[in-house]
Amino acid sequence: MATLYVVSTPIGNLGDLSPRATDTLRGVSRILAEDTRRTRVIAERAGATAPLVSLHAHNERERTERILAWLAGGEDLALVSDAGTPLVSDPGARVVSAVLAEGHRVVPIPGASAVLAALVASGLPSERFTFLGFPERKGKARTRLLERAAGAEETVILFESPNRLAGLLEDLVEACGPEREAAIARELTKLHEEVVRGTLVEVLGYYREHPPKGEVTVVLGPASETPDRQHAEGEVLSLASDLLRQGMKPSEAAREVAARLDVVRNEAYRIVHELAGDENHE
Repeated sequence: MATLYVVSTPIGNLGDLSPRATDTLRGVSRILAEDTRRTRVIAERAGATAPLVSLHAHNERERTERILAWLAGGEDLALVSDAGTPLVSDPGARVVSAVLAEGHRVVPIPGASAVLAALVASGLPSERFTFLGFPERKGKARTRLLERAAGAEETVILFESPNRLAGLLEDLVEACGPEREAAIARELTKLHEEVVRGTLVEVLGYYREHPPKGEVTVVLGPASETPDRQHAEGEVLSLASDLLRQGMKPSEAAREVAARLDVVRNEAYRIVHELAGDENHE
């Protein structure tokens, strides 16, 4: 059976293209690329002459059958994204799933990853981590993501565009508290590489004064097991119960609890909603 190689490419510095990735790009019949213009630079550096075929979020479904036909005909293919490891917040998952279902080989060619580069440069715990990709811009999905990040016992990594970074940091300050440790990695492996470390409120202040440019990766430290300002759960329960008895909606009560007792918002939401559920069943 033919093989689909999932090839990691540099996230900035072209010197990070591995010898194995170079050999793979030279040896395949076609290169599936998110942006053929950007991949052409890498292909030329590798000395690869295979045709470049566009494969992006808007054509992945229709391209899949053609890709399966090429593989069925014995052609080995390489899948690359604009930068870094394919499928990580990039297209390609549909193709890989279909290729495996047809019995073809899928072989990873490891290399650069903004996720791992930011993690090891952050100075934050790296034994366990969660990657949440790009956060939703608004609505319940964004709220759920922020609450998940706020309560995480492991390091959390997110991608964000530079023009939305300050907004994300503001939301994280509200959800996690201002003292949560974080690191912002920008333009990794490039000329203007920058890693800003500190508390959420500190890095927010920095980027309010220095609007970022380029690719941004956010690394959020794990939630502290013993927050300095953690109130006894009994105090939170007492206030939440009083507010609910006064007829306040659970979401409003949670905001009030968080504001009055300086409790991290996601913890206030959890306690209030659990309490409201219990009262509804009495």
